[in-house]
Amino acid sequence: MTDGIRVVGVVATLPDSKGRSAMNDPAAEPVRVVLAEDSYLVREGIKLLVEATDDITLVADCADLQGLLDAVDQHHPDVVLTDIRMPPTNTDEGIRAAETLRERHPDIGVVVLSQYIEPAWALQLLGQGSEGRGYLLKERVGDLDELTRAIRTVARGGSVIDPKVVDALVEARMQRKESVLARLTARELEVLGEIAQGKNNAGIAAELVLSERAVEKHINSIFAKLDLAAVGDEYVHRRVRAVLLYLAERG
Repeated sequence: MTDGIRVVGVVATLPDSKGRSAMNDPAAEPVRVVLAEDSYLVREGIKLLVEATDDITLVADCADLQGLLDAVDQHHPDVVLTDIRMPPTNTDEGIRAAETLRERHPDIGVVVLSQYIEPAWALQLLGQGSEGRGYLLKERVGDLDELTRAIRTVARGGSVIDPKVVDALVEARMQRKESVLARLTARELEVLGEIAQGKNNAGIAAELVLSERAVEKHINSIFAKLDLAAVGDEYVHRRVRAVLLYLAERG
């Protein structure tokens, strides 16, 4: 038990919004799922697993962010099962999709699949609330029971977090309790990392597939969160101070 998180099988499962431990319910209607995964082999493998179940129905599958959003608008599923990285940028499309759906379709649950343990992405996924959200490592996908349980849990408004990600979150919190960088989002950390490599705004925009205006917004947010107040027009000096803070913790 960690901060109220209940471990069921190999995933950490938070109770749903009605306090239930959302396990498979034979009497329930099938959960309608939209799958987003750019790897053809992984996508076909998940489709085969889903087709082997009676309580989950795959209504659409796609390979990129726009295809996912279009499929959701068309089918309005109960749950979206999505890779964290897909075209067009192969960075954080799954997280962005979850944020978009929280605004457009708050009743749709989202389970994000990641190949790596990335606590920052998990925190961003849960930043607008943990209800109806799940974060699993792809190594869990081969276990039909675990995958089905995760989808069912999220469909009912519960939350599912891979235990390895929970462990990483706890460790990161203990090791970096006083870290000012912990105030930044995953995207802001990426931008700051690019600044630390000496890139200007145009270079950062090209590397992260963002507009220069978006990069500037991220940089101003970084300055504010790191308490780097402007002194006159010392924009460049604030960049240097931000990089020094980054290197002090990240090396």
